[in-house]
Amino acid sequence: MPMQLITPPAGEPVSLAEAKLHLRVDFDDDDSLIQVLISAARQAAETLTNRQLVTARWRMVLDSFPGPSLMGVPAGQVFTLPGHAVLLPKSPVQSVVEIRYLDMAGAWQVMPAANYTVDSACEPARITPVFGQIWPIALPQIGAVSVIFDAGYGNASAVPEGIKTWIKLRVGSLYVHREEVASMTRGRIDPLPFIDGLLDPYKVPLI
Repeated sequence: MPMQLITPPAGEPVSLAEAKLHLRVDFDDDDSLIQVLISAARQAAETLTNRQLVTARWRMVLDSFPGPSLMGVPAGQVFTLPGHAVLLPKSPVQSVVEIRYLDMAGAWQVMPAANYTVDSACEPARITPVFGQIWPIALPQIGAVSVIFDAGYGNASAVPEGIKTWIKLRVGSLYVHREEVASMTRGRIDPLPFIDGLLDPYKVPLI
């Protein structure tokens, strides 16, 4: 589903100083390069985990609301992913800012916040109409529904250390091996098997 970044994160989860300390770099000549590598590693971590690290605002574009719109939650089941739930593909979700849709006249309408409920404790977060409400009838046209939401842990200090450690290790690899293929005259380069495992506890499977 199309995702548009509206407000980028105000900073990186790993600072330049933290990265240089990890790299044991005590000069400033490569500061710009290291900063770019931090951004690249952070984006890789977000892609692998389906997470947003430092808070940002996103827009998710849909062609229609999911149905069937009158489907409820089955009685007796402690957790469900009902067919009429909208799932947000970035975690953790802080808040849903707005749900907009094109009505049958082709005009944008904002769905009242009181008409839907957000379960941000679930990952991915779920949105459904509240009991007694249904999704509005949207124009049968591509891009007719838009969900704007804020996601992220907050600032850099709130990002889990496991993710930040992975970013620093990835920055180290990118800094030392600056080409697509690493070559050595003798010996070989073996990946450390536990590195990518640092992200395993934070991966959010998208249904």
